[in-house]
Amino acid sequence: MRCHELDYELIGSEMQLVEVELDPNETVIAEAGAMTYMEEDIQFETRMGDGSNPDEGIMGKLFSAGKRVFTGESIFTTHFTNQGIGKRRVAFAAPYPGNIVPLNMAELGERIVCQKDAFLCAALGTRVSITFNRRIGAGFFGGEGFILQTLEGDGMAFIQAGGTVIKKELKGETLRVDTGCLVGFTEGVEYDIQRAGGLKSMVFGGEGLFLATLKGTGTVWLQSLPFSRMADRILAHAPSSGGSDQGEGSVLGGIGRMIGGDR
Repeated sequence: MRCHELDYELIGSEMQLVEVELDPNETVIAEAGAMTYMEEDIQFETRMGDGSNPDEGIMGKLFSAGKRVFTGESIFTTHFTNQGIGKRRVAFAAPYPGNIVPLNMAELGERIVCQKDAFLCAALGTRVSITFNRRIGAGFFGGEGFILQTLEGDGMAFIQAGGTVIKKELKGETLRVDTGCLVGFTEGVEYDIQRAGGLKSMVFGGEGLFLATLKGTGTVWLQSLPFSRMADRILAHAPSSGGSDQGEGSVLGGIGRMIGGDR
């Protein structure tokens, strides 16, 4: 199935959204809850699967849905279709601060591997599937990098990244990155997990016990601020359930709670 052809515009700089322009009867698929706004004549429907294989039987859909449930992903995608006679627009945004990476799949070998939470939206006909890294090291220690998404198709797809996006072109080199900082990569790039230095560095270095290694020829996209890292910092400085004020901003937080009547 050939993908629908989409025109688009990225809006914003650091907290972006993508506005997709649909011709009559064109469809874009998106993760549930990603839509920001849509114009009249656009109808949306929640479906099981991505719709890339209309002839797929119920057992195939259930198998794909089962893999997504196992990895914590939603089993549904939302299909937005322009039912009018003129061009209409629908916009999607990531659920956390960052940037959106547009991918012309036809120019990138029609296959991209990315982190399991990276997919935002794509032209109808794009296959979105869950895959597991089969390397033993990645399986046991990869964390975020163990469960990956594969996007396949010849249309436009959009993935989301936290913070600043860094694009690297590998030509036989090896790149080592934090597993959470990896967004996606093209075919020709081999992915594995390796130990991060010696025992002292692993325990006291603060860089994690293992690093993702990317080697080969192709394109790699990285993010400067993974959502997991941001969430860890927020939790570390949040007031404890016992009511003690610890962390940055604790004085102002305590004053605010006193004014609010918590004490």
